[in-house]
Amino acid sequence: MPAQEYAEALKKGQKDFRACTARGEYPYLPALDDFLPKEEQLDTVSLGTVQVPMEFIAGSKSGGRTQAFARNFMPLVNEESEFAGKWKRLCQAHLEEGIRDPIKAYEYMNRYYVEEGNKRVSVLKFFDAQSVCAQVTRILPRRSDTPEVNLYYEFVDFYQYSRVNFVEFSKPGSYARLQELVGKSAGEAWTQEDRSGFSTAYYYFRQAYEANGGQRLITTVGDAMLAYMDIYGYPSLRGQGATEIKKAVARAWEEIRLQQEPTPIDVKLAPEEEKKGSELLSRVLPKSAPKVMKVAFVHDKTPELSGWTYGHELGRRHLELVYAGEIETAAYFHALDSDPLAVIEQAIADGGSVIFTTSPRLLPASLRAAVDHPEVTILNCSLNTSHRYIRTYYARMYEVKFISGAIAGALAGGNDVGYVCDYPIFGQVAGINAFALGVQLTNPVARVHLEWSAVGGADAAAKRLTERGIRLISAQDLARMGGWRDSGFGLCLMSDDALVNLATPVWQWGAYYEAILRRIRNKSFRSEYQGSRKALNYYWGLSAGVVGLHCSNKLPQSAKKLAALLHDGICSGSCSPFRGPLYAQDGRQIIGEKQTLGTEDIINMDWLSDNIVGSIPAYEQLSDTGKATVGIVGVPSTKENPTKEKQN
Repeated sequence: MPAQEYAEALKKGQKDFRACTARGEYPYLPALDDFLPKEEQLDTVSLGTVQVPMEFIAGSKSGGRTQAFARNFMPLVNEESEFAGKWKRLCQAHLEEGIRDPIKAYEYMNRYYVEEGNKRVSVLKFFDAQSVCAQVTRILPRRSDTPEVNLYYEFVDFYQYSRVNFVEFSKPGSYARLQELVGKSAGEAWTQEDRSGFSTAYYYFRQAYEANGGQRLITTVGDAMLAYMDIYGYPSLRGQGATEIKKAVARAWEEIRLQQEPTPIDVKLAPEEEKKGSELLSRVLPKSAPKVMKVAFVHDKTPELSGWTYGHELGRRHLELVYAGEIETAAYFHALDSDPLAVIEQAIADGGSVIFTTSPRLLPASLRAAVDHPEVTILNCSLNTSHRYIRTYYARMYEVKFISGAIAGALAGGNDVGYVCDYPIFGQVAGINAFALGVQLTNPVARVHLEWSAVGGADAAAKRLTERGIRLISAQDLARMGGWRDSGFGLCLMSDDALVNLATPVWQWGAYYEAILRRIRNKSFRSEYQGSRKALNYYWGLSAGVVGLHCSNKLPQSAKKLAALLHDGICSGSCSPFRGPLYAQDGRQIIGEKQTLGTEDIINMDWLSDNIVGSIPAYEQLSDTGKATVGIVGVPSTKENPTKEKQN
């Protein structure tokens, strides 16, 4: 019997050898000693005896007998050799009682290289074993700024408290995200029961993933599992059987496949031109009574408590006027006070075919509903989210902030100015820096003092600025209800007994919703996905008419003229707030002279301009609402390092 197995293994080895040779690859087992940096003495750590995933065993520690095996660990030595005899005896032992003695291996960059036990690994791989018991020594690479090394050290940290070595990711931050999704705080140790339950869930998911064609994707099983858990949650994965998981994976397949895109987000900076052919045809053909479209808006708060919700409600009412008799709208408030998914499900049950969820905190529920209801169009108001089943929309408010910053700089004279921001999320840091660069444009010596309303409240943030003698402040983007915030928004001049609004940012949600609904109704909304597998983010600005700046009559005429010139320049593309040279607080040059920052770099901005006094707050400093929002769409320095304290 073992002779037959060896003959089959030999054929597999020879086939792999020929395939590698044809591709120009080294056809034998790679040896770790051949590519470890010889000029450096690397640190090592004993991991003891652990179960090692067979798929992560990549080669041999040294080059002694590597040419006896093909790269797939199948033998290459003829059937009459002493080597073949030993292989057959190991095969017989495995069939009768199993291979029990642990191998010895070195782990480097999450791959294992065998020091003793190559033939045992070969036999077990032939029989498709999932893992092997091994005495493992970890070799730690020198820390560097390379993505591969940074990701590896994320795995090392994760392994210290989980002892899980079989899940692998290709994107930074994924191990921390997994820790969060399984219900653990940062650095919290896993129990044996935790590991066992996760191992079972991973096994079931992997079966479903491969059954749906996952082996044809270039991303890891871990990447796909994380995307699945973002939609359905870890408890759902643990609580379902193989059949249910397979069906759920099939429903979420577009989201899983999106993970292999190197740049998974396609950002639309302006509404694309609509085709006129269908409009001309509609004039010629007889018109039938249009079907009334039901559009739902799901909010996390109410207009009475939130200026943000109030603005979106104005947008909804604008739709009712523009599309009177053609659409019906409905609003659902306080979605986070109960189960937000249930609120969205209710909106769908009430006939909603298009649903706008107006808060980043509603993103997880929006995604789950979109996967379960592909017949419904769901959009979430957020930025930089890579989800295939929903589209997101946000406005380039940083263009307006640049103009208001230039006004502030022109009015400040020899004084510094202030800026109050709410949450350190995508889009907001760009607004801070654009304002600071606007100040710098008209007043190179003025500094911008930054405070956060999510740290102690907006009133406290404003007070910290006024106590420093700062009177010219860029406050909240929207009027808030109650106290100072009721009227203090936009660019304000504050004194002990008065507050004057000088320039007010305007979110034109009505124009935004009108444009999106028009695209949905004329079918161009659907055609934007054709030929692309990326997530779509709408990020429109001044040129699309979805944001604006209202200048007070109390502004000098020269300041109004400056605002108009900058507005026209930004709309025409001749002026960019982020034209170089740009420098960060730590002195780094972000871009050089005559260069312009790209859209992706603007969205993911995680640095502050060199004329800003202040910092991005640590996760622990934020309010509960701030933490919840940052946890979904926060910038990396706050979101990915929630335990790292920073000085504000």
